[in-house]
Amino acid sequence: MRRRGGWRREVWAALRPWDPFRSIKAALQLLVIVSVLITTLLVIVAIHSATELRVITIFSIIASLLITQIVANGLTAPLREMSAVARAMAGGDYSRRVTRVRRDEVGELAKNFNRMAADLAAADRHRKELVANVSHELRTPIAALRAVLENVVDGVSAADPETMRLALQQTERLGKLVSQLLDLSRLDSGAARLDAKRFEVWPYLSAVLKTASLGMESTKHTGSRSRPRADVHLHLDVSPPELVAYADGERLHQVVANLVDNAVKHSPPGGRVTVRARGGATPGSLDLDVRDEGPGIPEADRVRVFDRFHRGSHPGGDGGTGLGLAIARWAVDLHGGRIEVAESPRGCRIHVTLPGGPSVQH
Repeated sequence: MRRRGGWRREVWAALRPWDPFRSIKAALQLLVIVSVLITTLLVIVAIHSATELRVITIFSIIASLLITQIVANGLTAPLREMSAVARAMAGGDYSRRVTRVRRDEVGELAKNFNRMAADLAAADRHRKELVANVSHELRTPIAALRAVLENVVDGVSAADPETMRLALQQTERLGKLVSQLLDLSRLDSGAARLDAKRFEVWPYLSAVLKTASLGMESTKHTGSRSRPRADVHLHLDVSPPELVAYADGERLHQVVANLVDNAVKHSPPGGRVTVRARGGATPGSLDLDVRDEGPGIPEADRVRVFDRFHRGSHPGGDGGTGLGLAIARWAVDLHGGRIEVAESPRGCRIHVTLPGGPSVQH
């Protein structure tokens, strides 16, 4: 059955150059043939009747011009429409599409043109969202920092360590956002490259979690308005303890740090965040899970959770930028791995797979 279907498709493809509905060349050939037949038929009529040859010639020319006009109009209509859509796109309107799509080469061009228009519309939408979101994210810490400094200058607040810690907290938030935007810029430009090496997983992940713990303690002591996160317990599970992986340490640190930070933010008081590492199917590969005990990610958000600036549908924000998971996916993709929201009976579980081995793309 499959062979028969494949044979039919091959025959259908082979007949395309001779199909006037799927080939401009065939359509023009048919136009010439029809014009010649009409002229020949009128000449035969003139020979067998009293009609003068010049009258027949005039009728032949008129018929050929009419047929040519009809065929030419059908062939060029999508091109004219593409020209109009291109002018609209040049004016900033990316919503228009070519509606007259044929089955020939012009039709393929129209389909590719519509696909390009959709891509440009998406890029323009992402650009506007990026400007709006970055403006919003920068405005919040800048406004808070300005308020703190104005209170100090006006004498409302003293320049004591507590006030300075508030200013430092907003400065650190600005620095984190700028760092994420730089990573995002490298993502778009494709400038980042991997420096993959073999490393021991346990001490590496232990250092990452220790850095995260210090950050949680710092958040607690800087007087952050968000709930203190030092009550969340970080747990590391690596088996076997001597597990060795092959990856870029800096990029993997971005992945784990962003996933742990996101898990901590969504954990309940006294909750637990577990980082679990196991060896993969090939030498140097790594299966990594980051699990929390929070509300989890709704089914509707699992597809978009790794999109830029996506913050989910949970009521109330967590003060994040919505860039952490997008950067994590970029770093994983750079390794040729996979990151996804995995099923979990409680909370959220993000599963990361890195291929490992010297075959990782550089």
